Amino acid sequence: MIAKLTILGCHSATPRVNAHPTSQHLELNNRHFLIDCGEGTQRQMRKYKVGFAKINQIFISHLHGDHFFGLIGLISTFGILGRENPLHVFGPKGIKEIITLQLKLSKSYAKYEMIFHELSSTESELIFEDDKVTVHTIPLEHRVYTNGYLFTEKEKPIKLHIENIRQYPEIEVCDYHAIKAGKDVTLQSGEIIANKELTLPPEKSKSYAFCSDTVYKPSIAPIIKNADLLYHEATFLNDREDLAEKTKHATAQQAAQIAKDAGVQKLIIGHYSSRYSDISKFKKEASVVFDNTMLAEAGKVFTF
Repeated sequence: MIAKLTILGCHSATPRVNAHPTSQHLELNNRHFLIDCGEGTQRQMRKYKVGFAKINQIFISHLHGDHFFGLIGLISTFGILGRENPLHVFGPKGIKEIITLQLKLSKSYAKYEMIFHELSSTESELIFEDDKVTVHTIPLEHRVYTNGYLFTEKEKPIKLHIENIRQYPEIEVCDYHAIKAGKDVTLQSGEIIANKELTLPPEKSKSYAFCSDTVYKPSIAPIIKNADLLYHEATFLNDREDLAEKTKHATAQQAAQIAKDAGVQKLIIGHYSSRYSDISKFKKEASVVFDNTMLAEAGKVFTF
């Protein structure tokens, strides 16, 4: 099963004609998550055909406008469209007050249930879990309280080795559930067929790490170790490392170092400062440290 990440926006600060602030849609094991919701996110969702009704969880990294100013508009549109399913919003403490006040003063009360999960811990914690996916926070360091998020598929079941099973006519379809549960099969002759002969190893679980605005923070590497895909902000090139440190952002080189230290499979960098007109320089700088680096661009889809 393919996991898919769609970049809706990936630039820093204010929206521009061809530069949209941070927002992403992640599809993982038939679950659909919206990550950050910068201004204009709902327009980008329509443009890139991200179904509104599929979004039941929204994860906001921090309360800077380029990461959540689109949230109230999207929540309002959900109401206009007659949404009935509950909506879960995960984000820093204060996000409930901000959203509910805007809804109250604009008399835009939503008829569907909204559940806010406000975060304040500076340690990584499990904040979401269902039968297919878990989500842990990645504590980051920015000018305000900020988290990244690690999305991980739960361990998948073993697969039936149908070719081997067919060698034993006594094994019927009704036995498949027990085999999938890891049980051996005892034939009428008393012979025991080991489960490993009748099954194949499960497909590797996939994981995606989203690291929003942050200074270079090597301590996050163990949390995201061996992730299949990592998005890490790279607001500046190394020529402005001083400014990155001052504004609590990272450089492309620093993002690549995190990817290397964590042993991830692929790195996506984004959140480019508007001072750079040629974003190819970000990939060039990062690739020196971590070769498998890709650039985020609005509308770009990454499968893993």
